Amino acid sequence: MFWILGGTQLAQGLEKAGLGGGFLTRQLTHCEWEGFRFFDGIFPLFLFLVGVSIVMSMDAVVARTGKRGAFFRVLKRSALLFGIGVFYYGGVSKLWPDVAVSGVLHRIAICYLAGASLYLLLPRRFLGGVAVVILAGYWALLSFVPFPGIELKKLPKSEVFKRSAEEVIRAENPAWVHGRFEEGMNLSDSVDFRYLPGRKNAGYYANEGLLSTLPAIVTVLFGILAGNVLKEPGWSGYRKAGILALAGCAGMGLGLLWGSELPVIKRIWTSSFCLVASGFSALMLAVFWVVVEEWKFQRWTRPFLWIGSNAITGYVLVRVVDFNALAGRFVGGDVSRFLETFRPGTGVLLQALVALALPILVLRFLYLRSIFIRI
Repeated sequence: MFWILGGTQLAQGLEKAGLGGGFLTRQLTHCEWEGFRFFDGIFPLFLFLVGVSIVMSMDAVVARTGKRGAFFRVLKRSALLFGIGVFYYGGVSKLWPDVAVSGVLHRIAICYLAGASLYLLLPRRFLGGVAVVILAGYWALLSFVPFPGIELKKLPKSEVFKRSAEEVIRAENPAWVHGRFEEGMNLSDSVDFRYLPGRKNAGYYANEGLLSTLPAIVTVLFGILAGNVLKEPGWSGYRKAGILALAGCAGMGLGLLWGSELPVIKRIWTSSFCLVASGFSALMLAVFWVVVEEWKFQRWTRPFLWIGSNAITGYVLVRVVDFNALAGRFVGGDVSRFLETFRPGTGVLLQALVALALPILVLRFLYLRSIFIRI
């Protein structure tokens, strides 16, 4: 959430001031298609932690309300989050089909619903097997199921709402292909093109589409497995961190190895990407577990506690409020120009710092007054 609130712009400001060397900016941008950078791990880490939070909270909910009550709570929260996702991407300000029913918050809602339901329905020892079956099944679908070989990326965007998918397919009369993984030429994008309703963020397909949600659910399941490790009463903190670190290294290693046959692609959440991203998430969790819980280095975490306590609020807030423009009212204009005389880029850097500080201060205000906007 730190990076989403404005940490990315801060890194770009550092580079413009000659302080980042280009490395920060590269790591804080998504791979165009294939590969893995730090920024590609943020969304999977969010889903992974959704799984961890299910373990930390769901047993208490079941004890208080029973499984039926827990299911109702999960369903209600998922529906609310999905609705917030629709609002986040513009709500119903435009006419159908130019309304987004797919996106980051939509996917979190669906993955939370699926992960929490599986946690409530199945013995925990079965969850790993479910994850393996889904990843293997998704690989098989992408590799062997044929689809119309239309290069969707090259279709004119002006035609998006003018013709149905089936009309485009009849007009193009393409050969059917399988086992392709290029952007706009793979089964996941083809399924979105033909069956995903509403506005799609890539025109004819979506980054958070229908088929690719299946392996994203697995990311939540891996988070549940990690949560079970952390909740194990008989293990020391260092043992828990060690298990998470080993699992993380194994996941990243297996994912990269599988990537030689099934490319590591975030935007269609390939099974290899799921393993790499989940391994990355487990490693991050292990590191911060040791630093915060074992070494007790905790004072520096205060701003992140403010952010995390109202994470969805912060996510929506930076969408509806232009904090960069607001920061310009304080440090733009002549202030920025004056700083630029000392070192090029320092004006941009200061504005990025203020733009990051403003939403964090809003979340601090909410935290100090015990205002937690939850769903």
